[in-house]
Amino acid sequence: MQTIQPAVPARPLPFYRHLYFQVLVAIVLGGAIGHFAPDTGQALKPLGDAFIKLVKMVIAPVIFLTVVTGIAGMRDLEKVGRVALKALGYFLVFSTLALVVGLIVANVVQPGAGMNIDPATLKTDKVAEYAAKAHDQTTVGFLMHIIPNTVVGAFAEGEILQVLLISILFGLSLTLIGEAGEPVVDMLERIAQAFFKFVHIVMKAAPIGAFGAFAFTIGKYGIASIANLAMLVGTFYLTSILFVIVVLGAVGWANGFSIFGLIRYLKAELLLVLGTSSSEAALPSLIEKLEKAGCPKSVVGLVVPLGYSFNLDGTNIYMTLAALFIAQATGVHLSWEQQALLLGVAMLSSKGAAGVTGAGFITLAATLSVVPSVPVAGMALILGVDRFMSECRALTNFIGNAVAAIVVSRWERGLDADALKAALSPGKAPPPPSDGPLPDPARP
Repeated sequence: MQTIQPAVPARPLPFYRHLYFQVLVAIVLGGAIGHFAPDTGQALKPLGDAFIKLVKMVIAPVIFLTVVTGIAGMRDLEKVGRVALKALGYFLVFSTLALVVGLIVANVVQPGAGMNIDPATLKTDKVAEYAAKAHDQTTVGFLMHIIPNTVVGAFAEGEILQVLLISILFGLSLTLIGEAGEPVVDMLERIAQAFFKFVHIVMKAAPIGAFGAFAFTIGKYGIASIANLAMLVGTFYLTSILFVIVVLGAVGWANGFSIFGLIRYLKAELLLVLGTSSSEAALPSLIEKLEKAGCPKSVVGLVVPLGYSFNLDGTNIYMTLAALFIAQATGVHLSWEQQALLLGVAMLSSKGAAGVTGAGFITLAATLSVVPSVPVAGMALILGVDRFMSECRALTNFIGNAVAAIVVSRWERGLDADALKAALSPGKAPPPPSDGPLPDPARP
């Protein structure tokens, strides 16, 4: 009689082999080198740039494959439109709320009060570059830019919204042709497996990228540069933290999950965003982790790429807070009517410069150029610490988009509550690497 041996449980990975630990160590080492050897820290910049280029290289195909297979799997064109409308409605509400929060905090704390800066004494050479870019970001220009010149060009330039447009149209086309498109969908799903394996290989270089990027930031700008504007930086970080815990935490509670559990689940990606100061660096991993946490691929594929352009909670908090800081620092009093105008302009300009490198600073320039009461030259005051605030912007934007994807999944009744609870439970080990995302629960 053959004895059946009990299955031996897989041994958990040692802590030092987890990505989040490696990235954390890399950030600490990078910060130390940047502080004690600034020239060496600045020389390490190519490490961070190279890693971000590696990730951006794979973003376009990952979005295309995820969105196309997700839409083709829905077999319901009405559902595609419904998901997109729900996502955009969510983005509008919470992006506006983030702008209002920044406005309220700036009025209560008044981080720029008493500085009495004369705008004429400020050096505005660098500000002029951002102002020129902001001038080009009109609403009509933004909408026209969504349409690529060629299909290949969208992928070559890595334009997220252009790739998303092509992906949606191609996914709808496969749905409309029915059975004839099924072999194409199957082939794309197999290609997606290869690309997600590609992502896992690239992510092994994340600690090196975070090390180089953080060493450069501290080496070039120095921790001491924060001291002069500590009130603004501190206020922005505290406001963003409260927005995540209170506002997004309440949204999570109302939808059956803990914001702290979500942060814990995404800790490796959040540390990577912190180290590289770019939320795009963790976009492919976010898509995969949300699918493993029970969100349908069809929903994640639409909501996350859209959110990276339209759901910028951290950027919106920064815009109104920084605008009022500049007004206070230069002695400009803004009435409530003028602040309401500032809020309205910020709502539009934050969409008009979506997806542009340095979007936070560019959208601020675009907003101030339309509200003449606040001198654009005052942006020179915050140019030196903008890099430190960009990290907080990226982190808040990243968490906001993760929450949005889970909420819209629940609204669509496609969320696997058991998978989400298991993923977000304390002490739950991160899901093991796979050859691709899990099957879409919404797909028959």
